[in-house]
Amino acid sequence: MNLLYANDRRGEFPPSYYAATALGARDFAPLRGEVRADVCVIGAGYTGLSAALHLAQGGAKVVVLEAHRVGFGASGRNGGQVGSGQRQDQDWLETRYGIERAHRLWDMAQDAKALVKSLIVQHNMPVPFAHGVAHAARSTASFVHEVANAEKLARDYGYSDIDILKGDDFAALVPSPAYVGGGLDKGAGHIHPLNFALGLGNAAAGAGAQIYGQSPVHSITKGQQSVVQTDHGRVVCDTVILATNGYSTGLTRQTAARVMPINNFIIATEPLGAEAAKVLGQNIAVADDRFVVNYWRLSDDGRLLFGGGESYGYRFPDIIPTVMKPMLQVYPHLRDVRIDYAWGGTLAITPSRMPYAARLGNVLTTSGYSGHGVALATMAGKLMAQAAQGRSDGFDLLTQIAPPAFPGLGALRWPMLASAMTWYSLRDRLGL
Repeated sequence: MNLLYANDRRGEFPPSYYAATALGARDFAPLRGEVRADVCVIGAGYTGLSAALHLAQGGAKVVVLEAHRVGFGASGRNGGQVGSGQRQDQDWLETRYGIERAHRLWDMAQDAKALVKSLIVQHNMPVPFAHGVAHAARSTASFVHEVANAEKLARDYGYSDIDILKGDDFAALVPSPAYVGGGLDKGAGHIHPLNFALGLGNAAAGAGAQIYGQSPVHSITKGQQSVVQTDHGRVVCDTVILATNGYSTGLTRQTAARVMPINNFIIATEPLGAEAAKVLGQNIAVADDRFVVNYWRLSDDGRLLFGGGESYGYRFPDIIPTVMKPMLQVYPHLRDVRIDYAWGGTLAITPSRMPYAARLGNVLTTSGYSGHGVALATMAGKLMAQAAQGRSDGFDLLTQIAPPAFPGLGALRWPMLASAMTWYSLRDRLGL
């Protein structure tokens, strides 16, 4: 079964709150016949569109191929959080890669947040950036870790934007009985993710990139020049940028070994009106400390957008009960609230939860952002654009931290991953 069509209709956005409030969506015609380009970008999410925009602005002839529509994948379905740092914390990075490289990775992530904000402003996107992401701790041990992390960032990295709150102070911000405290990262934020993807697409097209929708790629033939084959056409190019993230399986064996697609889900309630104050005390986003993370924020019209639950395989489960269960653990008083939207999406993880980046001949690829991709994917696209034009320092740093392959081969990977994730989900339920 093909993940591109397992849960979605060809060329259609899922029935999400984001799709219902999308602004500036354009239909790009399929590729027909042969075109030539300096760079062919496969995938029109944050990574691919950022790469296309920066390449086109640098004077390259760029073709973008998207199997569905701009922003179709995880870029148009996620929680919208623009987080600080990498997916792993700085202690982990220092231990694994050394202090100097850990600092470079932190700086890259800081630049990634700034890039998102600057692109919104430069291209006049209808995408407000709301500051503030709270990290919610369920236990004293988790809270102590949050305090230590904030202190380390302030001491060693000069980042003092995290306020530590506990007890009634945190409850005023996140009115839930599930948490003892946490940190409020004022340097992070949240956005409408689909509108950001659409804004990137419009900006890339405006800069001269040729974007083709409903043009799934079947093969990449490498040589002195690469040939990228679609249903009804092909692109002959010098460089390929593979930016398909959770939909990469089958195009390169190396990527499939290290990047695993998983599914995550979000529901949107009816507008809560005055009751919204019982969900969040400020216009912030929240993520908690569970292995299978719960994350949420309020929409502009006062709905709770709550994400949680994962599945491993192709077909989505029944989404509303899957996400209602963790939502009611956080907010029991919402038991009778109406759910107006429910949708799922396929993202990608790696064994280390750090992005996988590689040069595969004249193919550049980055993927596997492990739920931390709004800023990092946008930056990865820019770094691959620079690498394609001969400036590869940033991209080379990503290749140096490339994760190992998942254990198992072929069909064995799915059950092995599912077994591991089920174990961690059990730990969440037991509060371990």
